[in-house]
Amino acid sequence: MTKTLPPSHKTAKVGTVVGKSMTKTVTVLVERQVRHPLYKKIVRKRRTFLAHDEYEKCKVGDVVRILETRPISKRKRWRVVEIVGLAGPSSVDLDLQEAKP
Repeated sequence: MTKTLPPSHKTAKVGTVVGKSMTKTVTVLVERQVRHPLYKKIVRKRRTFLAHDEYEKCKVGDVVRILETRPISKRKRWRVVEIVGLAGPSSVDLDLQEAKP
């Protein structure tokens, strides 16, 4: 007799890394668009999450997928599953490259 596991109720979100000042932790900004119930206008809502980055591969500007997990610390309940998109070179890096002839 095999026992089947219940379906996972963990939610996944996609957001942009906006902070990386802590060890093995990144701050991820998740944006979503909702329709206002009365005025029917599309409103952009933002929320930041602290996510666990075990291997510290994320950089500011990367687009990442985070998954809900057990509490890791007081405010950290998410972990980075994958890096969806890499951050492009910043304008400072481009200026430095152009300055070197």
